[in-house]
Amino acid sequence: MIDHLAAAAAAGAALPGALAAGREGSVGDVEHRSASAARDEHRAATLDSEPLELVTAVHVEGSRRPHRAYHMISRAGDSEPWMSVEAELQTKPGEERETLESLTIVDADVHIHEDPGELAEFADPPWDVGLREIAKVEERYLDLPGISPRAEYRVPFPGGSNRRQIVTSAAELRTGLDELHVNQAVLFPDHLLSLAMVRDPSFAATLARSYNQWLYERWLTVERSLNGALVIAPQDPAAGAADIRRHADHRQFVCVYLPASGLKILYGHEWYDPIYEAAVETGRPIAIHSVEAVYPAFPFQLEGFRTSLAVHTISHPFAMMANMISMLETGVPVRFPDLRIAFMEAGTAWVPFMVERLDKEYTERRREVPFLQERPSHYIKRFFFGTQPIEEPERRADIVKLYDLFDGENQAMFASDWPHHDFDHPQHVFGLPFSAEARRKIMGGNAIRFFGLDV
Repeated sequence: MIDHLAAAAAAGAALPGALAAGREGSVGDVEHRSASAARDEHRAATLDSEPLELVTAVHVEGSRRPHRAYHMISRAGDSEPWMSVEAELQTKPGEERETLESLTIVDADVHIHEDPGELAEFADPPWDVGLREIAKVEERYLDLPGISPRAEYRVPFPGGSNRRQIVTSAAELRTGLDELHVNQAVLFPDHLLSLAMVRDPSFAATLARSYNQWLYERWLTVERSLNGALVIAPQDPAAGAADIRRHADHRQFVCVYLPASGLKILYGHEWYDPIYEAAVETGRPIAIHSVEAVYPAFPFQLEGFRTSLAVHTISHPFAMMANMISMLETGVPVRFPDLRIAFMEAGTAWVPFMVERLDKEYTERRREVPFLQERPSHYIKRFFFGTQPIEEPERRADIVKLYDLFDGENQAMFASDWPHHDFDHPQHVFGLPFSAEARRKIMGGNAIRFFGLDV
């Protein structure tokens, strides 16, 4: 959402004031405001009356520059707030307003870059040899043979981000998170987002096991504010369950990550019960995470589309919807009532659709799912959801309405997807017109509860 500002960021420019506490990224939106002040006032009137806090702007690439924030104030005699880039909030003596610095921010989705040569150090033969060979291949973004295979149909065009989109050490990551005011983060891999598409089950299980040990030794024991997601190969649930138990005492691992892209067997199938049993036994939630993929398995049969716009729009939420439906139709939340489940990197606009659609079908076909003693919405509202990529509607208050439909105040967790090209800056979510209490939950409290973090 902020890549188009990268050129200005590289030149040392601060974020435009109109983006600092509001939406951080639409050039068209900035032009829209400057072209029509009257429409600005109309859009502002749709937002909640609670003022947005005055915050310190955070440079896209990290440098922090204080400036006047874009926020809501009320004019004398007006019943509705209005927008002003120049206005400053007045605070009472001794009163402090929340800022990114004063909040506890937990980033539920941060990505680190695994090097196949380093993973080889933790792999059993003969897979260590294969990993060293893979390490010799020139790497493209999220594209390595054997580990993150891609069926590439798009036509390349220039443009996009000009900043570094990978992180290769705990120290580098901690520096980046400090600049974003993130206190704690949960780490997911880069290449192993596509682990479900690795063809050899033994190699897939080795990749997961090697990654977990590498993550523990090279990242989690180095920086205590970084928390790990245990990678599980869906090709071998028994091996995954064994690795969950092997790391049972390593509390730096706060969840079990299940890759959704290119999945041949959806996560409602009893095939995965050993993973769920081990997760419950060790007290860890599971997080299903997706990535764009074109693969000959539902729901990734996307080769009919011509553009990245089409594929990226549909691939992430379809993966989440397919797995959620699968888990509900086989009663995973009923069979494993203590299992906490999250869906990552698909935004949240699809969730109310699932709530309403599944409830409608349930009223007509409930005999097919007798183990669901409640409507599907009852179970969906116990699931957790990462905010990234957070939707950016014309009226920002619509986000609040959207979250009300699935109890997002209590179930949504701030996720940035840092440092990927489409990451969401914490300031964007912070600046949305949630209540102060809801903002604190979404920015950190819900993740603390879901992952069981010690903050």
